Amino acid sequence: MSVTVKANNLGIAPRKIKMVCDLVRAKKVSEALKILRFCEKREIALAMTKLINSGLAIAADSKKYDLENLVVSSVYANPGATLKRIMPRAQGRAYRIRKRTSHLTVELKEN
Repeated sequence: MSVTVKANNLGIAPRKIKMVCDLVRAKKVSEALKILRFCEKREIALAMTKLINSGLAIAADSKKYDLENLVVSSVYANPGATLKRIMPRAQGRAYRIRKRTSHLTVELKEN
């Protein structure tokens, strides 16, 4: 049995989130939170910390899990909707800017 927590439409590209996901995958929850606390990518680490804490709260409420043995079993970021913006360029041209969003999913399992 596992606890799955999702955050949709984060304003960060999935390619950037996947770098942080690789740091905490298959780690104990306490160790994953320590890694995220000192991670250089602050905004991503903050969003992931909130998701892990939310999963811990859900696990504590259900009383089916031992909180000391929870492990971050899977973490992944899928692409969300892409916002299309226009950047004015020389001689009346316009370049398209794609602002990518992502859906972040964290799954906690008991070891």
